Amino acid sequence: MSVTTNLDGTAHGPLIKPLRASHADQVLAVYQLGIDEGQATFETTAPTWPQFDASKLAGHRHVALDGTTGRVLGWTAASAVSARSAYAGVVEHSVYVHPGARRRGVGLALLRALIASTEAAGVWTIQSGIFPENTASLALHARAGFRVIGTRERIGRHHGIWRDVVLIERRSPIVI
Repeated sequence: MSVTTNLDGTAHGPLIKPLRASHADQVLAVYQLGIDEGQATFETTAPTWPQFDASKLAGHRHVALDGTTGRVLGWTAASAVSARSAYAGVVEHSVYVHPGARRRGVGLALLRALIASTEAAGVWTIQSGIFPENTASLALHARAGFRVIGTRERIGRHHGIWRDVVLIERRSPIVI
């Protein structure tokens, strides 16, 4: 299912499209920018494209493109949380927006595209872990219908420092 959304109502605004291999370099660059800020992930470097491609579910990858230049403004993707059949309808997701494209609705549009693709595929839960200091991401997810489940305290080390992670989820109201 291809989702195309014009964010600002013009023919030249950012568009949400399926993430393709042709977006790889820009997607990984946006990922690395988020990593470098230190509040998005425990990762310290973006994966290679083959690693990224192998770890993300094909039907649940989206990019936000600048409608004029075609540049990647952000991306979202989901991974299976488990190979066990009981968790077939549960995915973990990531969403990253280029620092220069934030506060323009890009993240919300990407999450809406992810919600649409996962619900169409029968996914009932989208989850993620967010550092509590990443208040912008927590607010974005709340706007998209995610709720806080709890905080996993000192779950991992990041640059030698123990970090907490806020566990969030969105339960689909239509997939039951």
